[in-house]
Amino acid sequence: MGVLPVPAEVRAILLDIEGTTTPIAFVQETLFPYIKDNVKEYLRAHWEEEECQRDVGLLRKQEDSSLDGAVLIPLESGSGEEELERVIQAVVDNVHWQMSLDRKTTALKQLQGHMWRAAYATGHVKGEVFEDVVPAIRKWREAGMKVYIYSSGSVEAQKLLFGYSTEGDILELFDGHFDTKIGPKVDSESYRRIAASIGCATNNILFLTDVPREANAAEEADTHVAVVIRPGNAGLTDDEKSYYSLISSFTELFLPSST
Repeated sequence: MGVLPVPAEVRAILLDIEGTTTPIAFVQETLFPYIKDNVKEYLRAHWEEEECQRDVGLLRKQEDSSLDGAVLIPLESGSGEEELERVIQAVVDNVHWQMSLDRKTTALKQLQGHMWRAAYATGHVKGEVFEDVVPAIRKWREAGMKVYIYSSGSVEAQKLLFGYSTEGDILELFDGHFDTKIGPKVDSESYRRIAASIGCATNNILFLTDVPREANAAEEADTHVAVVIRPGNAGLTDDEKSYYSLISSFTELFLPSST
């Protein structure tokens, strides 16, 4: 795809995960199925723990009964195994329903993050990254560039993926992490908040993503963007291909200080 010069004013590179640093297949075929297959067992094992109860409480708080097919989680009205199983099954059904709609609520992402923590720590899952990612980021950092992650997955889930990756623990490569608590990725205001958090102007940031709607939101905030083309990513329209700067590997970025 050639070389893409990075504007001289850019001081920080902001990275999406799914379809950018990491194959979509890993998320869709490993991480998400793990949740669906293990959520009931996880809830049964951890139900009495405070963290698990906070996760379930947040799922209840973020329920939206106006949505088609919404699965509501009842409060426990008493004790007994039958009552507990009824509530746990409702949580399972709620999680499956949200995932079937690809909802990105903070509540869902928080529970998923806690489940993945257990999976990574026991070695059941290792985070996948494209082979160009680590060497490219090391080069950017050597050139004085700051590198941040912005994903709809929780910050905890992000740190697990990179902390238990196929390349080992690579968390040292990142200066910070952002998730939907800062705002939705399709809302331009989120990128202004990220810039304020980093301590720079929005035009000091280059955002790499595979999703044109996210790229558009970042552009509206005067953030530089490039759309990443990776195996398994959704196709782009001809208009999107002609409008956005495109890269298929991080190695295609050319920094002003590069020699």
